[in-house]
Amino acid sequence: MRPPSPSIPEKEFVFDALKHSLRLDGRLPLEMRTPALSFGTELGCVECSLGKTRVLANIDAKMVKPTPERPFEGMLSIHSEISPMAASEYEIGRPSEEEVTITRMLDKVLRRSDALDKESLCIIAGQRVWHLRLTLHFLADAGNLLDCACMAGIVALKHFRRPEVEVVGDEVTVHPPTERAPVPLAIHHTPFCISFAFFPDPSTQPVIDPSLLEQRLSAGLMSVALNAQRELCVVQKLGGVPLAPDDLLAYINVAVAKAKELDVIVEEALKKDWSGRHVEVR
Repeated sequence: MRPPSPSIPEKEFVFDALKHSLRLDGRLPLEMRTPALSFGTELGCVECSLGKTRVLANIDAKMVKPTPERPFEGMLSIHSEISPMAASEYEIGRPSEEEVTITRMLDKVLRRSDALDKESLCIIAGQRVWHLRLTLHFLADAGNLLDCACMAGIVALKHFRRPEVEVVGDEVTVHPPTERAPVPLAIHHTPFCISFAFFPDPSTQPVIDPSLLEQRLSAGLMSVALNAQRELCVVQKLGGVPLAPDDLLAYINVAVAKAKELDVIVEEALKKDWSGRHVEVR
């Protein structure tokens, strides 16, 4: 189902406001919505909100046999499907273009960027490894689902704890949390996704973290995935708006500053959650 097109008065009003560096929600062009993180009772269950955009991430782990090509590495699989609960234009079983883009970008940012140390998930080489399944539920779409989903996914990985495992010979013993405290995952770095929306009129300044209406009226989108250490993971540009190299570097520098801010917010939220959570041997 195609999303409804904005009316002509809506288009004219938004474009005129953007030319004056004004946005409908009162933000500046390069101002993000402040993310809100809430944690479930289970480890690895995180809900991330950017304004009214909400994504729920959940992780579960099981032991499997590794692939013959990578006998020393565990596995991370990402499952995401946008249901009609997020917005009425999404249909189950018929992925839209946006959904395909989000799925591919999540795979690049969370799995292929080596944010997670997969070798640390190995229990017995060639016989037993941990298989982590990251499931993303899109609860509400108010624009910029991709950035919200990326943040929910990486925070869930940092929040999750796998069971302690003891290996004696070929015998593997998995200790429940009541016997031994679960073990955090080995995270190499924390990538964040920052999206920009570009508009048909070159004189209109691009905006960061576009709302749903801004996203529909945009002529092109660019998503930059990087961490607070200025390490660039992915740059993805959609749409036909030309972009000069100097402008691209300027927007990446803006994304670096935003990634540092997000990193502080995430670490504070995790620290606050752990201060009130008791994951110990009882």
